Amino acid sequence: MSYPSPKGEPVLPTQQEISEEIAQHSRARTGTSEPRHHPDRGYVPYRSAALRHPHRLLVTVDDPDAVELSGPAFGTTDVTDLDADLTRHHHGEPIGERITVTGRVLDRDGRPLRGQLVEIWQANAAGRYAHRRDQHPAPLDPNFTGAGRCLTGDDGSYAFTTIKPGAYPWRNHTGAWRPAHIHFSLFGTAFTQRLVTQMYFPGDPLFPYDPILQSVTDPAARARLVAAYDHDLSTPEWSLGHRWDIVLDGPTATWIEEGR
Repeated sequence: MSYPSPKGEPVLPTQQEISEEIAQHSRARTGTSEPRHHPDRGYVPYRSAALRHPHRLLVTVDDPDAVELSGPAFGTTDVTDLDADLTRHHHGEPIGERITVTGRVLDRDGRPLRGQLVEIWQANAAGRYAHRRDQHPAPLDPNFTGAGRCLTGDDGSYAFTTIKPGAYPWRNHTGAWRPAHIHFSLFGTAFTQRLVTQMYFPGDPLFPYDPILQSVTDPAARARLVAAYDHDLSTPEWSLGHRWDIVLDGPTATWIEEGR
């Protein structure tokens, strides 16, 4: 709980207080038989979730075609190979560790989902988004916008070349830093069929301190959000390789930001 300061500004909780809340939720889940593949929408340590998550039933879309008429348009041209290489969107080379992220989009039975639109967005190597609302005092990279897209192949595969993002601060609590991550968006056959999630990198020391990641209280589900370093995917003198498969439903589904 945040209380006003004498100047009327909220006093943010400390990392120690947030960590204790995370531990309390973890202890409360220990020994329960109910699987928790998705987090509670009102997960208390994630402060803004209490203000942002839906409190009413979702609206039923009776005419999906009508929604398409006013829906978003992601680019005015067809998806090309250039869209999937975030290091080639500007005249110069971006700063940071070049990486390749690849994997497959699968259903619960392991069958590939082909022709699916996959989009990503992320911070740059300094942990800053190319967005006017991001005022984090870290440098912007004029050669890195941080957004890309591709279509899955016949085997359900996708692949992006990008820069490993940096950690960045956020005002959930004092000393709050988000682990390095890439946002993923997946579309089905319509814009109303959209799933959003996040991919993390192995061995990040910020994992225990992040209430967004820790809101996934099932350890196995949380581990499925972390990519695996794959040396065979690395390109000599060019990029390091990471593999991350996305399972859309079933007991091994990848956590989705449902209702956030």
